Amino acid sequence: MGDKYLMKTYGRLQMALVRGSGARVWDADGREYLDFVGGLAVNSLGHCHPAVARAIAGQAETLMHVSNLYYIEPQVKLAQILVENSCGDRVFFCNSGAEANEAAIKLARKYAKVNGSPDKYEIITALKSFHGRTLATITATGQAKYQQGFEPLPPGFKYVPFNDLNALKAAVGPNTCAVMLEPVQGEGGVNAADPGYLQGVRKLCSEKGLLLIFDEVQCGLGRTGKLLAHQHYGVDPDIFTLAKALGGGFPIGAAVAREEAAGAFVPGDHASTFGGNPLACAAGLAAMDQLINRGVVENASRVGEYFKGRLQDMASRYPFAREVRGLGLMLGLELAVDGREIVARCQDNGLLINCVNNNVLRFLPPLIITENDVDSAAGVLDKVMGEVSAKLPGRNEIA
Repeated sequence: MGDKYLMKTYGRLQMALVRGSGARVWDADGREYLDFVGGLAVNSLGHCHPAVARAIAGQAETLMHVSNLYYIEPQVKLAQILVENSCGDRVFFCNSGAEANEAAIKLARKYAKVNGSPDKYEIITALKSFHGRTLATITATGQAKYQQGFEPLPPGFKYVPFNDLNALKAAVGPNTCAVMLEPVQGEGGVNAADPGYLQGVRKLCSEKGLLLIFDEVQCGLGRTGKLLAHQHYGVDPDIFTLAKALGGGFPIGAAVAREEAAGAFVPGDHASTFGGNPLACAAGLAAMDQLINRGVVENASRVGEYFKGRLQDMASRYPFAREVRGLGLMLGLELAVDGREIVARCQDNGLLINCVNNNVLRFLPPLIITENDVDSAAGVLDKVMGEVSAKLPGRNEIA
């Protein structure tokens, strides 16, 4: 039925997931899986977390939607939580990461205009970045494969290699208004910023009068072992964006800005009909309580280090494994072979993982997983990698 009625925008695996609890899901045939995809970093609290489910149910019986023509109590409270736990001062709510990044792009351009720079509109982003699927955000994305077929693209974006400060300095021109980066690139292959790189970017932006935007849609909210990924680097952006984990499984996004930048938006400049609705914000309040007050972020840091060690041990034993990288529970294992077969074999053995760029196994499990969950996942992965290794020709023939 799905093949008949849905647009073919996804390369779907041949399975239908119908139920989830914690770090486990079940398909329509009743088979159980350990989920180390986690809704692509959405299900940070696992599936159907009781606190989030209760919050959604309670709010659904109280008030699901009103217009942003009025103040919305859960929205204001969630904004307060985000501000009090970050460098930001004001929040704009929307429904997704792409929308959050659209808001950041618009805010950066508007900021330049109201501060006397009408010719500044250009934003520099990184190669291998990913910022969303709208026309503006695929143009901000430094990967041509997402842009093909959608030309002409909106003007105003430049791309430079990630972790190359000199290239960024050289790219800044008279029309530049902002720099937009992921502290840890997700879709690009789980590439973390080098120590010192983001400090250098912050210094450059401050010197040149540019806004610094961090896209934390995937790497934010506990994923890396800190509440926000840029906190690993001791750097404060002017704007940062959130989504995915913010609603504990419910759709919500946010652009958070410091006061000076946020002030560029006035009524009429930007909006979202469903953004910050009571239902989404109730879910967000419950999710943020778990992340901040219930030890979830600390668990991600501790278990993430354990998992990284297990992956490094595996990588040392298989010649087709190149590198383990990432922070917290945002980890990648780069291979010298196509990783899609490994993903399929893991699924057959009850483990769901993901592969980006065809050769980087990406792990985004719920932040509530335990060392025992890691051992179970590592056991399956080790078995599968052993099977793949046995099929390969000599080490010298590996691409």
